[in-house]
Amino acid sequence: MTNGNRNRDNCGGSSSNVADSFQTFFNGWLGRQQHFLDQLLSAQQCSHEPPYEDLKDLIRGMLAHYQQYYEEKSRMVQQNVFLVFCPTWFSPFERSTLWIGGFKPALAFRLVSDSVSDLSLDQWESMQRLILETRVEERILNDEMARIQESMAGPQLLEIARQRAQLGGGAIAEEAAGLEMLRKAMQEVVASADMLRITTAARVVEILNPVQNVKFFAAAAQLMLAARNVGWQKDTEK
Repeated sequence: MTNGNRNRDNCGGSSSNVADSFQTFFNGWLGRQQHFLDQLLSAQQCSHEPPYEDLKDLIRGMLAHYQQYYEEKSRMVQQNVFLVFCPTWFSPFERSTLWIGGFKPALAFRLVSDSVSDLSLDQWESMQRLILETRVEERILNDEMARIQESMAGPQLLEIARQRAQLGGGAIAEEAAGLEMLRKAMQEVVASADMLRITTAARVVEILNPVQNVKFFAAAAQLMLAARNVGWQKDTEK
C-alpha cells in the first residue's frame, strides 16, 4: 500500500480521482521544490554573492512555483473542498499542522525571524505592521471557520437530518441543498485563507531584499520538506 492510499484509509474516504490527480501533481511539485532548494542553498553558499538579477530570477521562479501550487489547489477545491481538510497527500503529522487547509500565514514571520538577522529599521517596522494586519485577518477567518463548524450541527442541518430520518428519502433534496450551502461556505473560507497566505508571503518578499529572500525561501522549503520526512517516518513506524 502506498503512503497516499494508507492516508486515504486513515481519513475514512475512498479512492478519489480528484485526490489521486492532486497527489500526482503534488509529488511532482515537491520534486521541483527540492530542486529550487538546492539552488537557494547554492546561492547562499557561493563564495561571491551572486548578482542581484540572478537572485531576483531565482525568487521569481520560487513565486511562480508556489503560484502553480495554489492554482492547482484552487481547481481541486472547486471539485471537492472537503479534501483540503483531510488531504490524503499529507501524512497525519503534516495534517496536524494545517490551518484552514494550509499553513498559517503568520508562519512566514517565524521563518523570517529564524533565517534573516539583518533587517533594517525600516524593514523591521514594515514587518511589524504586516504582522498586526495579518493577525487581524487570521482572527476574522478563525471566526468564520468557527461559524461554519457550528452550522454543521445547527438547527438547519439538524432539521434536515430529522426529516430524513422520519421521511426516508423525502428529505434528500433538502439535505443536498444544506450540504451545498456548506460546501460553498467552505470553498469561500479556504479561498480567503489561501489568498491571505499568498498576499502575506508576497508582502514579506517585497519587504526583504534579494539576499534576504533567498534565505527566507530556503527556510520555507527546508521546513516543508523536513515536516514531510518526519511525517512519513512516523507513519512508517506505525
